Amino acid sequence: MFGPEQGHFALALACVLALVQFAVPLWGASRRDARLVGLAPYLAVSQLIALGYSFLCLVMCAVSDDFSVQNVAANSAVSKPLLYKITGVWGNHEGSVLLWTLILAVCGGAVSLFGRNLPDILRGRVLAILGGVSAGFQMFCLLTSDPFDRVFPAPMDGQGMNPLLQDPGLAFHPPILYTGYVGFAVPFAFAVAALIEGRVDAAWGRWVRPWAVAAWCFLTCGIALGSWWSYYVLGWGGYWFWDPVENASLIPWLTGTALVHSAIVVEKREGLKIWTVLLAIATFSFSLSGTFLVRSGILNSVHAFANDPARGVFILALLAIVIGGSLALFAWRAPSLTSTGLFSPVSREGSLVLNNILLCSICAVVVTGTMYPPFMQLLAGRTISVGKPFFDAATIPLTLPLLLAMGVGTALPWKRAQLARTFSHLYAAAGIAAVGLVLCFWKLSGILPIACGALAVWVIAASVSDVLRRIGIGHTSAQGVWERMKNLPRSSWGAALAHIGAGITILGLCGMSQAEHAIVEVHIGETRSLAGDDWTLLDVHDYIGPNYKAMQADIAIRHNGKLVTILHPEKRDFTTQSQTTTEVAIHTNFITDLYGVVGDRHGTGKDTTYVLRLHRNPLAPWMWLGGLIMAIGGAFSLSDRRMRIGAPKRAAARNMARA
Repeated sequence: MFGPEQGHFALALACVLALVQFAVPLWGASRRDARLVGLAPYLAVSQLIALGYSFLCLVMCAVSDDFSVQNVAANSAVSKPLLYKITGVWGNHEGSVLLWTLILAVCGGAVSLFGRNLPDILRGRVLAILGGVSAGFQMFCLLTSDPFDRVFPAPMDGQGMNPLLQDPGLAFHPPILYTGYVGFAVPFAFAVAALIEGRVDAAWGRWVRPWAVAAWCFLTCGIALGSWWSYYVLGWGGYWFWDPVENASLIPWLTGTALVHSAIVVEKREGLKIWTVLLAIATFSFSLSGTFLVRSGILNSVHAFANDPARGVFILALLAIVIGGSLALFAWRAPSLTSTGLFSPVSREGSLVLNNILLCSICAVVVTGTMYPPFMQLLAGRTISVGKPFFDAATIPLTLPLLLAMGVGTALPWKRAQLARTFSHLYAAAGIAAVGLVLCFWKLSGILPIACGALAVWVIAASVSDVLRRIGIGHTSAQGVWERMKNLPRSSWGAALAHIGAGITILGLCGMSQAEHAIVEVHIGETRSLAGDDWTLLDVHDYIGPNYKAMQADIAIRHNGKLVTILHPEKRDFTTQSQTTTEVAIHTNFITDLYGVVGDRHGTGKDTTYVLRLHRNPLAPWMWLGGLIMAIGGAFSLSDRRMRIGAPKRAAARNMARA
């Protein structure tokens, strides 16, 4: 019932349904045939059911140890725990592509379910675009990356999973990250549908914004989880190091953040229409480009899946159709999307425009730094490296005015602002930021970390100050404050939380810029000092794990003679995969991480020494805490009924009449 043949045929059926979903509603919309357009939601749900069944078949093959399936044989083993048998389904190229298509189908099903207030013509076109993209990826899956390929004769046991991926974080990171990537397909589909129709208005902005916010929340969580995973699993000791594949997820996050903000202007003022449509196209295009880069082998990284030119050529062709076609349509139809909302440069709209310019400038820097080395290798045969020094030097100067604008923008009114009145709302936040600047001078070194830290405090203080002003603290009675709190839109609370989370993340990054580390080689019983702490290697012992041999060190950390903690880092040798991994040991008080890694063993007997890597990472947990708060802020905004309904019914009816 859940065998590989059934899964393969279900995938083929889903591909056919996706092609029909693409063609029939577009044909119906062009002919204004309500019956053909009305088939779109049913086709989207049918495609989702077929893909869900196909994915379930692959999971059952992995759980039942069906090693006649090449994907299972290459990525699983009898001794592998059940959790990792399931997560291993998407811990490889073929399974991850199938998961990608399933999430895209879920997005189509969600539009069918939650888009009932949309005009039928618009919903049909949106679902058609989603069906076309889904069909492309399903053909990619069937033709070059079939997860149900058979192997004969079937081995008695599988090769096992990459030991680096045998971690609970893998159960959450890829699905969440992919949901963020794929979620931006919905704003993309709305943008293409709007270009076909030749109309973008406030209702369109209100329909697009919830989908953009939802995708942004998932992508934020996915990036944060991926960064945390590389911190505590890979043993880098840092949080990012501007890894090329991680950059591939940061790029759509930057343009997606700009999209979320510009959609507000479309909804509130019917401005920035052309720019918002372009951002919707660009964000999903960057998501697809990231997929191409990871799976084509162009980017070399611990995160990259494979180096397969055939797969790369197929995705490149898909990119040419999706991105090239949408940009050609944009060039043709964009001039008709005139903005009707006028506003002063000094206004909430003006601050959002500045926000967009700076975010896209940072994105351009990241794209350039990430893609320049592989293109130079391709064109000139030269191998060059672009790393952390370049990215830090190029992005931080752009981040400083962005943080400044984030704080000021919260106090600006729509359309036109009076500077004197605006600044009067920011005196308290400016005072707190001044105190933060003094603290940063005391705790941080380097002008850029100090400036970033002070401006991060400014963003947090301005966000809190804006909420306090809105609920009338200091200007009304306690009962009045309570009533205003209840009536304050959840989207306002969510925006404040997201900005506070951004400030906390920036503070974490500033703290990590002051991290101290040392690589030492010591005997058992020896002590080394780092940042005022004494690190003593107490003992090293070997033990046998379920499918590995491990060397575990016991490291005592004392401060002023008082024991702080004992770390137990490990080095593991997986014999089946012939791979060695490190198990990092971390002690945190949420202000500072004490981080230890054990390396090679040298010598024998009493002369045996061990290599240790020791880190003291200030404010490290704040980076991921800030990302979580940002995502919670976005989710809180989504809980606002005004965003959930997408658009008033009367607006939907009016647009349907115009269609």
